[in-house]
Amino acid sequence: MIPFVRRITAACALGAALTTLAACGTGTGTPQAARTGHPAGATSPSAAEPSATAPSKPPVLTPGPGGLTPVFTNGPRDKGKIVAFTFDADMTADEGRRAASGERFDNPQLIATLRSLKVPATVFMTGKWAETYPDEARSIGTDPQFELANHSYSHYAFTGDCYGLPTVSEDEVRSDVERAYTAFAKARVPHPMPYLRFPGGCYDNQVLRTLSPLGLTAIQWDVVSGDAFATDAGAVARQVLDGVKPGSVVVMHCTRSAAPTTEQVVRTVVPELRKRGYRFVKVSDMIAATTGRS
Repeated sequence: MIPFVRRITAACALGAALTTLAACGTGTGTPQAARTGHPAGATSPSAAEPSATAPSKPPVLTPGPGGLTPVFTNGPRDKGKIVAFTFDADMTADEGRRAASGERFDNPQLIATLRSLKVPATVFMTGKWAETYPDEARSIGTDPQFELANHSYSHYAFTGDCYGLPTVSEDEVRSDVERAYTAFAKARVPHPMPYLRFPGGCYDNQVLRTLSPLGLTAIQWDVVSGDAFATDAGAVARQVLDGVKPGSVVVMHCTRSAAPTTEQVVRTVVPELRKRGYRFVKVSDMIAATTGRS
């Protein structure tokens, strides 16, 4: 979702930037994705591969009005100081040549830092990223400290006028999401979560309607870190610290070439938030707290 953050960062470089979207439902329905851990039609990894323990029913929201895919923006404000760090592992379908020439769309040092600081996190990964870095995708997807979720295959927008991103046609939206799950399976990621982050954060009711049969919960955020294309780690850290409140979902990036300061930001922000009494949770934990399943 880097192009989305780039514009917000430019507009809000000196202050906290928040994107607030209403959550569409707070129940605990069990659509196909919730029962299996991934949508119907997605390829399953080999049973012979080592895997992390899969939750029997990852928490999801009930569909919105008319059966629309539900959208989750933040957790409860009144159930303690919890915060969810999310990281978008962005790579578009046409960036393979750049990766082959040496550009790094991964960030193993960031993942190592999260592990050393014992910060659970949710990584929203594009299918192209998983294809390019299958060993890293599998390492993240089999580590119980993390959960891996869908960020589309191509990182092409699902709506028009989405911060300059190329777009997929309306009839390709569902297949683009399903293709990402297939890429995860090929990378031997055993239990991707039934959560989706839209490319660029852009969606409309037609997109929510199209994706409804997959049983996913769409995950947005209420705190924009501003790490995309940032060079001042201190400014990004201040933006996060100024924006976080109980129940916040923070969006950052796991893309070294386009978000080079993120690992340093994490090193700054984590101890400060802990001093303020915050506890780090994954998105699934935040949804569970919202729906009363925690």
